[in-house]
Amino acid sequence: MKTEFPRTLSLLRQERGVSQRTAAGDLGISQALLSHYENGIREPGLAFVVRACEYYHVSADFLLGRTLSREGGALTDDDILNMADQGNILRGSVLATLQSKLISGAVSVLFDLLGKLNDKAAVNEAAQMLNGAIYILFRRLHRAAGGNEAMFSAPAELVAMGLPAAEMKLAEARYVRTLEALREREAVFPELTGESLSKNYPGSGQCITQVLHSADAKAAGLVKE
Repeated sequence: MKTEFPRTLSLLRQERGVSQRTAAGDLGISQALLSHYENGIREPGLAFVVRACEYYHVSADFLLGRTLSREGGALTDDDILNMADQGNILRGSVLATLQSKLISGAVSVLFDLLGKLNDKAAVNEAAQMLNGAIYILFRRLHRAAGGNEAMFSAPAELVAMGLPAAEMKLAEARYVRTLEALREREAVFPELTGESLSKNYPGSGQCITQVLHSADAKAAGLVKE
């Protein structure tokens, strides 16, 4: 069973605010067995999955990590944004897990599609752009937490001036140039419609669709402003 199941099962219990002993009793199993399920030591049968879905009010697809929607359908852009509201129960580690699934699923699809082009430059430049984003986010977090700057070789002043972001733009330019060269050589590009993504990437195809929709909505909003 996918590794998402144990983690989701545990997070749903924490979100509900009940102890492992209480949840196990409500689900009709021992605490030890529930602990094994939540830690991925043992796999449950179908009967337990059904009871857990009813207990936590989620779909089996959500519990098994096949979709990001609790009801089993696609999440809207508003659904994702509203999860950050302080009054929403889906927050903290649960929200972080959801966003992690969303981003990692989208990245997985992206690199699989790039791999079909059989071009190292396209893959490397895309990786450079993503590496830069992760570097910026982590270093900002590291500095806010009072971390030792000696961990990094690039001076903090250059980072504050936007050096990593500038390198990301250069990587983007090289990425675009590489794709244009492939186009000129009449390389065969994979089909990129919403239908093909859903068909070829069950579950993760939804991730990249939602990431694209969210970013596109923000960009459109900026244009209107």
